Amino acid sequence: MVRAFVAVDLPEDLHDKIAEIQSIFSDFKFKFVNPEIVHITMKFLGDVPDYMIGEISTALDSVQCKPFEAHIKGLGVFPKPRFAKVIWLGCEGNFESLYSLINASLYSFESEKDLHQFSAHATLARIKYLPKKKKADFLQRIEELKDIDLGTFEVSSLKLKMSTLTPQGPVYEDLHEVSLE
Repeated sequence: MVRAFVAVDLPEDLHDKIAEIQSIFSDFKFKFVNPEIVHITMKFLGDVPDYMIGEISTALDSVQCKPFEAHIKGLGVFPKPRFAKVIWLGCEGNFESLYSLINASLYSFESEKDLHQFSAHATLARIKYLPKKKKADFLQRIEELKDIDLGTFEVSSLKLKMSTLTPQGPVYEDLHEVSLE
């Protein structure tokens, strides 16, 4: 079995900016995503039998979407500030349309329905525990960064990735790349 997902990678020139944002929260005991692997998850597939990877890759090749400009702007949390579990960067662009095309191409591989409505974002950190005495400070930092603007980049491909969970964090491997044309 392969733990798989479809993603859009963020460009390398954003890695230092992401690390800088994460450093603002370094005094909290959050689980930060390595800036070099921060991405926009378009579709989480979960555990997939190895033999289906080729079929899924072929299905993704049918996605017909022109490259588009994405804007990395805004910082927020899921599900809501007082009960934050994830810190994310907002992503604006043609992601809704790309998501629909990916869903349509992978329709026959669906084993379970997505529980969350799609929202284009890049996860920066996961929050297991936030002490009450630090909550006000945390909320102030989120408020100060809510309008942060990291700029734009062109989304010209999407990738099928494998995720291997380790105690040091996830390790991703690209299994297939689809160029947007």
